[in-house]
Amino acid sequence: MDGLPCRGPGVRALGLPLPPAPMPRVQGTRPLKRWRYVGLFGPELQLCAGDARVGPLAVRWWAVAEPGRPLVERTSVIASGGVAIGERRLEARARDGAIALELEPAGEPVEVVSPSGQRWIWTRKTPIRARGSVTVAGRRRDVELPGLVDESAGYHARVTRWRWSAGAGTTEDGRAVWWNLVSGVHDAPRASERTVWVDGAAQEVGPVEFTPALDGIRAAGGEGELRFAEWSARESRLNVGVFRNVYRQPFGAFEGTLPGGLRLASGHGVMEAHEARW
Repeated sequence: MDGLPCRGPGVRALGLPLPPAPMPRVQGTRPLKRWRYVGLFGPELQLCAGDARVGPLAVRWWAVAEPGRPLVERTSVIASGGVAIGERRLEARARDGAIALELEPAGEPVEVVSPSGQRWIWTRKTPIRARGSVTVAGRRRDVELPGLVDESAGYHARVTRWRWSAGAGTTEDGRAVWWNLVSGVHDAPRASERTVWVDGAAQEVGPVEFTPALDGIRAAGGEGELRFAEWSARESRLNVGVFRNVYRQPFGAFEGTLPGGLRLASGHGVMEAHEARW
């Protein structure tokens, strides 16, 4: 498609129907897929919550990871789902857990539109800070954590595969940092979704390579290498009608150097290997 890929303010000049406006339910033979994901990353607790939809099918989930403890997670394909993700608030409830968090932007959002055959796919990534409470297995914790919101929608290919990482931490010189790194989707050499935020300011970085075992990321240009130590992982093999989702998303700690050469003093987040068929 003309003008794609596109990143930044030019996205809104493309004339395409993009969120928050309604998008057509189908383009050609491809149904609309959309999701909102929130990940929060700290040294003592990490969590994620998501709401993904393909046509009329909705899948909602949340998970809480702590070092040295089993992952606590819940997934639902019913209408209520137990998860509500708003612009400024995240709530999730189950019999043995609850999440109640206020979400605040912590940096500039990054929008990208990429081609998908004769159609398009859109994403917006926003660094955030979250404050509130997390209760799992009868233990309530007040938390204040950095994180990332991933909003995506579009008409993806029938089979889509990607590897992805999101995280947050501090650099050796004390600056706050967030990252969003990917291979397989929105990953053009330029106008990609690959971003490192430093004190909230976004900078696009070059292509990256993920290790097969999801224990590291290397910048293709040699300016950066991250090593990853897993705490626990969320895994899914979901097959519901036309929707099949296979992925592994481990939570853990990062060390090393981000693409672009920023060395981490501390870093926590997720890795992901994902295959979707719909």
